[in-house]
Amino acid sequence: MYPNDIQTNSYTTTSQGQNKFQTSILFSINDSMGSLKEYLSIISSYKLNVVRIESKPSKFEHKDYDFFLDLESDNASMTEIDNVIKELKNKGIEITVLTQKNQNKATIPWFPRKISDLDIYANKIMEMGSELSSDHPGATDPVYRERRKEITRIAAEYKHGQEIPRIQYTDIEVDTWKKVYRKLKELFNTHACIQHTKIFPLLEQYCGYSENNIPQLQDISNFLSECTGFRIRPVQGLLSSRDFLNGLAFRVFHATQYVRHHSVPFYTPEPDVCHELLGHVPLFADPDFADFSQEIGLASIGASDEDILKLSTCYWFTVEFGLCKEGDRITAYGAGLLSSTGELEYCLSDKNEKRPFNPFETCKQSYPITEFQPIYYVAESFQSAKEQMRKFAESFKKPFVIHYNAYTQSIEILDTRDKLINLCNAIKAQTNSLADAIKTVSYL
Repeated sequence: MYPNDIQTNSYTTTSQGQNKFQTSILFSINDSMGSLKEYLSIISSYKLNVVRIESKPSKFEHKDYDFFLDLESDNASMTEIDNVIKELKNKGIEITVLTQKNQNKATIPWFPRKISDLDIYANKIMEMGSELSSDHPGATDPVYRERRKEITRIAAEYKHGQEIPRIQYTDIEVDTWKKVYRKLKELFNTHACIQHTKIFPLLEQYCGYSENNIPQLQDISNFLSECTGFRIRPVQGLLSSRDFLNGLAFRVFHATQYVRHHSVPFYTPEPDVCHELLGHVPLFADPDFADFSQEIGLASIGASDEDILKLSTCYWFTVEFGLCKEGDRITAYGAGLLSSTGELEYCLSDKNEKRPFNPFETCKQSYPITEFQPIYYVAESFQSAKEQMRKFAESFKKPFVIHYNAYTQSIEILDTRDKLINLCNAIKAQTNSLADAIKTVSYL
C-alpha cells in the first residue's frame, strides 16, 4: 500500500544497453472522442509508444475526462517526449507531467507542486470508502452500505477551494457518535496530552462539538486555518502513504466523513469521523504539532518508496500512536489512542514497552494494525520531535532541495540563483523584523 499508485518509473535500461525514457502525463478534455484521437495521433507522429492509458471522470471544472498516459521513447534522449508535450500545450491542452528527472536521469516520483494538485489523486484511494471488505461490521447491512456511498460521493466530487458540503447525520449515526464522545471525554482529562485537553473545549465552543452533534468539516477547517494554517479536505477512504503524507506538506489533512457501524460503536477497522474529529483534529490547532506534521509531509516530497515506508512508520508511531512526556508523567497524543477507549487506557499501563522516540530507530519497527500496540514511542516534546524529523529527512538522498511557500501554498524547488536570492531576501526581512522586536522588548 506504500508506493504511489500513479506509475512513475521513468528511466529503464534494456538488456542490450539501450536507454528507454518513460514519462507519465495527465491532461483533461471535454467529452469528444475526436479530440482524443487527434492528441493520440500527435503522440504517434513522434514515434512514441503509449504503454499505458487510463481515463477517469475529470476532477477539473468544465472538463469531462482526465487521461493518464505513460509515454515511452526508444531513442537515447527525451527530445521526442519534450516536443510532443510542447505541441499538445500549443493545442491549448494543459499538461501535468507526473514524472521528474534530474541530470543523471534518476527517477523522482511525481509530487504535487501547488495545493490544487491534491485534486489529481483525491480519488485514488487504496481501500475502504464505499467498498467494504467482507469482515467489515457493516458489510452485510445494505442501509449502511448505501449511506457510505452517499457520503463518499461528496469527497469524490470535491475540488480544492470549494466549501465542504454539510452532511445531515442520521439519529443512528449521532447516537453512535454520542457513545464514543462520552466515553472518550471521560478519559481525556487524565490520559490526553495537555495540548489536546486545552484545545478540546475550544472545539466545543467554536465548532459545534458536543455529544449530540457531529461537527461539520468546513467549520473545523475554518477554525484550524485561523489557528495554524491547517485545513481539512474530505476523502473517500484510505489514500496511499505517499499521497496522504504529501498532503501534510501543504498543511492539509485528508479526513473521512462517514460514521463507523452502530453495532460496534467502540471499534472501527478504518478511520471514520470519530477517529478524525476526536483523535486528530484537536492537535492540528497546536502550532508545534502542526509544524511537526508538516515536517513529515515535506520529507515525503519526492522521496523514494523506501523512504516513504520509513516516514509512514514514523507517522504511525507519532501522529497515530505517539506518547509524550509532561514533567514526570506520560500522556497520549496519537489519534489512534485518543479515539480508542480501550487502547487509550492500555497505552499508559505497564502492559507494554515504551521507548524514546528516535526516527532513525523508530522507522525500522514493525507494528500490528488490528490489535493494541506492544511498543510505543515517547517524544520529549513536539518541538524536539520536529527537529528530530528534520534531521532524519536530511538523510534522504534527493537530487533537489525544496521550500514551502506559505503565501502561494506551493512547493518550490530551489534550483536557480534567482530563487535562492528571493528566499534569502525573505529570510533577511524576517530577521530584521525579529531584531527590531528584540530591541523593542528590551526597552520595556
